[in-house]
Amino acid sequence: MAYDDVILKMGEFGRYQRRIYLMLCLPAILCAFHKLAGVFLNAKMETRCLLPSENAENATFELPTSILNASYPWDAKASSWSQCERYNETSSNGWSNSTVKCQHYVYNRTQYASTTASQWDLVCERDWLRATGDSIFMVGVMLGSTIFGALSDKFGRRNIFFLSLVIQLVCGIAVAVAPDFITYVVFRAIVGSTTSGVFLVAYVIALEMVGPKKRLIAGVGCQLFFTAGYIMTAGFAYLITDWRLLQLAITLPSVAFLLYWWFIPESARWLITNGRMSEAREILLKASKENGVDIPESVLEQLLDEKDNNSTPDTSKPSVFDLFRYPNLRKKSLLLFFNWLVNSGTYYGLSWNASSLGGNDYVNFVISGLVEVPAYTFLIFTLNRWGRKIILCGCMIVSGFILVGTLFVPTDMTWLTVTFAMAAKLVITASYGAIYVFTAEQFPTVIRNVGLGASSTFARIGGVIAPYIIYLSSVWEPLPFVIFGLSSLVGGMLSLLLPETLNKKLPETIADGEAFGK
Repeated sequence: MAYDDVILKMGEFGRYQRRIYLMLCLPAILCAFHKLAGVFLNAKMETRCLLPSENAENATFELPTSILNASYPWDAKASSWSQCERYNETSSNGWSNSTVKCQHYVYNRTQYASTTASQWDLVCERDWLRATGDSIFMVGVMLGSTIFGALSDKFGRRNIFFLSLVIQLVCGIAVAVAPDFITYVVFRAIVGSTTSGVFLVAYVIALEMVGPKKRLIAGVGCQLFFTAGYIMTAGFAYLITDWRLLQLAITLPSVAFLLYWWFIPESARWLITNGRMSEAREILLKASKENGVDIPESVLEQLLDEKDNNSTPDTSKPSVFDLFRYPNLRKKSLLLFFNWLVNSGTYYGLSWNASSLGGNDYVNFVISGLVEVPAYTFLIFTLNRWGRKIILCGCMIVSGFILVGTLFVPTDMTWLTVTFAMAAKLVITASYGAIYVFTAEQFPTVIRNVGLGASSTFARIGGVIAPYIIYLSSVWEPLPFVIFGLSSLVGGMLSLLLPETLNKKLPETIADGEAFGK
């Protein structure tokens, strides 16, 4: 008897699963805070040079037009006075036509009281440091997805979940009190790594405790909690305009989640796979009792006896190399890795490019988050009807055509280009949600977290390079959309080579995973 058969007997998504599931989904909101708050922590603030006649402590950003004209050259590209240069003051208290670079800056604090840009003058020739900080954060996310994925397969989902929470809390506070930019970047990268440990591990625990027909609700629902955190981030940033206080506000809720230690059990599927039968039996009996179902001891014994009998073939410890050791697993892994890279790169590229909407930063951010709600709603109504593969393929291809279609939008119709971009964001979000469910169901239990972690690593590579793809707009404005679009088209077509997983039993061993879809 397979583990899924026991889940069917005790209830695919009973009261016990719903309670644990809700508790596990709430930290996804916290992960969204950390992943997306950088938009506000590192926000670029309007600035100007501090004039020699001004005192840095009491200088205000606003100046009369006459002084602006006399003190700053006009920047035709930005259609405003230069933010990085001023006219040189002569010894006769006049102004020459020669310019000098800013030595000190005055910031417009109307929208933000402070950001890392104003804290460490990450403007003008130092502006690239903001992008570098974001890229290093994504490198942290990338490393964390592999490290915590492997650790959770070896030491248990629960232990690594709480380890990640503790590290996230400590390093999140360290970010808020960082004395310099390097310290800030280092600790924020560590926080980035823990988002993988918290979100991915919680996601796997949730997926492994529900029945085959309820995996869709479990998977997509978890993504909706992340979207809720996405939107809430703008609310926190609107209310808290000092970056240090904002960082503390998004970090301290981790304390509450540490109380989960007394309520969140280990994954029964992981315990069985690792030979800890008595603990698994205790959890399954408790779950069935809370669900109001009486599972006979004989059923559990049959399951555990089969696991004992079948545990000898897979004696080696699971590792990322198992994904490439067997031909069918290798093919599926490579296809999934490419699709994760494309989905993540396109998703983050479109998310970080939300400022193209113009207007208020907070409103733009909320709109970019809100389009994810219909995307995930679409998944809830279609993934269990049409299948994972057709949704992944279809959404990537549609997104690709929309993005490539921006080539045919007249240059003076910016609003239409933005509309296309938001439509593509909606569709690629649906694709991104589908690939989480699809990937977790492709890999066998013994290397599921390793597989998800490795997949997430490729997703973070997409996130790391996305800002540089966006930068290519300085070479040719439509180029980023063309790159994202063509990549989505290729990824969508390649996804057709993967086996469908709808209503299929999850593979348990390496042998199961190699045979699945062969």
